[in-house]
Amino acid sequence: MMNEAPLVSVIIPVYNGAQYVKPCLEMMMSQSYKNLEIIVVNDGSEDNSAAMTAGYPIKLINHEKNRGLSAARNTGIDAATGEYVHFMDVDDAINVDYYKALVKAIVETESDIACGGMVNEKKSYKTRIYKKQETFADTQGKLQATYVGKWGYVWRYLFSLRFLKQYSLRFEEGRFIEDLMFSLPAVYHASKLVVVPGAEYLYYQRENSIMTKKDAAHRKKRREDHNHAKAVRQAFVEKYNIKIPGLDTGRVAYVLRKLFKLIWK
Repeated sequence: MMNEAPLVSVIIPVYNGAQYVKPCLEMMMSQSYKNLEIIVVNDGSEDNSAAMTAGYPIKLINHEKNRGLSAARNTGIDAATGEYVHFMDVDDAINVDYYKALVKAIVETESDIACGGMVNEKKSYKTRIYKKQETFADTQGKLQATYVGKWGYVWRYLFSLRFLKQYSLRFEEGRFIEDLMFSLPAVYHASKLVVVPGAEYLYYQRENSIMTKKDAAHRKKRREDHNHAKAVRQAFVEKYNIKIPGLDTGRVAYVLRKLFKLIWK
């Protein structure tokens, strides 16, 4: 382990997630890496989410009204004092050496971003575990190693806070599918990115989450924001003249992807 462990700011937005707060904070307390600044952003919850943080050594920030996940994450960025930043969803999980592995890799390679593995509980074909540590500086290498243009999940990454501020990277507020519009530019602009074995994020898709609610208005909003994210991605691709690994390139690719999903269900 490095002589001076850098501070990692962990930003945890919460909206009506009281049942997840204590398990999440206990998981943070159990991390093998101890120099963590835990920032819980209570985004106008109507339950006792804020009260569940009592007794934990955390920084609690309350939004008076619900402003959405993007706004909560931006509030966390503004409050962060660590050298590195990680965005944690309150209802997901990480392995005990998660931050230890990511920090070691990002420090020794002097990278702007470290990318850990992810286990997708519902969609196993989206699970991605790294077997060896590798560092990428070229655009196509970074895009291929992370698949960021296809899977934008922001919680996969440990970011240098200096780097985020250098490129004024923020989440677009008022939108779903906000991760892709943050992660793609971040990975593109990183001077170096390291992929890390031994750091695994467990992604659970809970009932009544932003991505699983089934009411008509929610589905309409999600569909509109999905199309918006695709348009933003396309504009980014054209601006920087890049190719996104994982996107359909024709009918054959579409059929193969569908078969792959069926096999790995």
